[in-house]
Amino acid sequence: MVAKESSISMKSLERLVSDKASKLGNSFPCQICVVGFLCGICLTSLFLAALTSLGTFGLTAFSFSSVFPPCNSTSQVTNMGAHIDRTADENDDDDQVKLLVSAWDNLLLNNEDYFKKQGINKSDVPNAPHLENCKERTGVRERLDTPIANQTFPSWINGGDEENYPLTRRVQREIWNHQHPQDCANKSLKFLVADWETLPGFGIGAQIAGMTGLLAIAINENRVLVANYYNRADHDGCKGSRRGSWSCYFLLETSKECRKRALEVMKKKEAWESGLVTGKQNYSSKEIWSGRIPKLWGHPWSYMKPTTEINGTLISSHRKMDRRWWRAQAVRYLMRFQTEYTCGLMNAARHSAFGKEAAEIVLSTGDWRNKKKEVRSEIEEEVWSNHKPWVPRPMLSVHVRMGDKACEMRVAALEEYMHLADRIRDRFPELNRIWLSTEMKEVVERSKDYAHWRFYYTEVARQVGNTSMAEYEGSLGREMSTNYPLVNFLMASEADFFVGALGSTWCFLIDGMRNTGGKVMSGYLSVNKDRFW
Repeated sequence: MVAKESSISMKSLERLVSDKASKLGNSFPCQICVVGFLCGICLTSLFLAALTSLGTFGLTAFSFSSVFPPCNSTSQVTNMGAHIDRTADENDDDDQVKLLVSAWDNLLLNNEDYFKKQGINKSDVPNAPHLENCKERTGVRERLDTPIANQTFPSWINGGDEENYPLTRRVQREIWNHQHPQDCANKSLKFLVADWETLPGFGIGAQIAGMTGLLAIAINENRVLVANYYNRADHDGCKGSRRGSWSCYFLLETSKECRKRALEVMKKKEAWESGLVTGKQNYSSKEIWSGRIPKLWGHPWSYMKPTTEINGTLISSHRKMDRRWWRAQAVRYLMRFQTEYTCGLMNAARHSAFGKEAAEIVLSTGDWRNKKKEVRSEIEEEVWSNHKPWVPRPMLSVHVRMGDKACEMRVAALEEYMHLADRIRDRFPELNRIWLSTEMKEVVERSKDYAHWRFYYTEVARQVGNTSMAEYEGSLGREMSTNYPLVNFLMASEADFFVGALGSTWCFLIDGMRNTGGKVMSGYLSVNKDRFW
């Protein structure tokens, strides 16, 4: 489906959407791209046409992006959507599909007028399988993550033991117990309080890698890690106490009680002198970035099954297997549960990319307008509600890292990544979808040469030439330059297969999330070696 030009000027459309957004409590202008599939739907205003549009987006710097608030949530969502290259489906216009996608749009926006004018009862609109009820799901996650006496451990690990790195379930449980002591008022409890790295040039991947090193130190020294200021969350999308905090995106690394206690203790000079509390300044860079890995669990990395291929060869061992195993465990813990804000970002991306396909599946069972939606049963409430949102599968995630990364590793052109993608497809011929993440505009443009693949990607201005990553992120602004990479990261961690570059810290961490998320047996094909081999 190809986006068509709107007869309304950009400023007028932005003003219309912004007015509606302000009524919803959203302070960010929602730039909605008007697309061709609105033809045939009788809409009474251009504003509704803007709201109900979804589909593919142009690649020019001034193209619109689609924005959707989290389902049943008042959280703010950044100006970001997702693109799907559906050139082959340009003429596939089904009024019923368009109407259902439009209804989901307006449910997300809580637009009562739309349903009145369409003569549709909101309660009769079928569930969107690709969306989450963010408010509900986040409430459940927060309750699970709150330490209560005799409480069952809040598991967030997918797959069996054979589908994850060795001891993953045990390690995650014991990290959580370490970070959530029952008595935070205990006078002997020690803390490590550290801001996230803020040095210029440090990307999100480097910041996360640094925090995994600090978590290792905290465990080795029997301290509770408290991650303090996070500069990338210091933007208007993160509200209240979540501003400037990792907790804007993922649940806190420790309990609120322990966090409060640590921040009180660190104000006392004697606490620092006695070693009751430490900070980054107490440790060398070497200790943080390449220090001792916790040995509480023996050497599980020594019997990891080789599943990474480089140059046609499975890598059975390398110099830093312990760090690879530990960083995977640490990043899995730090990103164990999404917040309502992050859930909303993921809803926006999935709806933009997969909304039409989801509607086609729902409608394959018949005309939804002639069906009365059943009251949610106990099995829906207690069992099926825990299932992850639908995405079209199988899905391959490809992360192409180029630009200024050439100073650290051998960068590869898209062709090399696609060669590996084709190898996976040879084994799994049903695979034809790729979630593409890259900072380079030329990579997105070159993807159009691979007509036998269907590409999805976030709609965001991309880098041209060898501009530094710091300059590129600065051009996007703090909110966008944080949100869109995290969406890509989470999409990659959930994809069925992954192709990347081990020389990239970002790919290294994605690989870790996959190997502690039930994906270890999917394997990992890399276009290069990193410094550990």
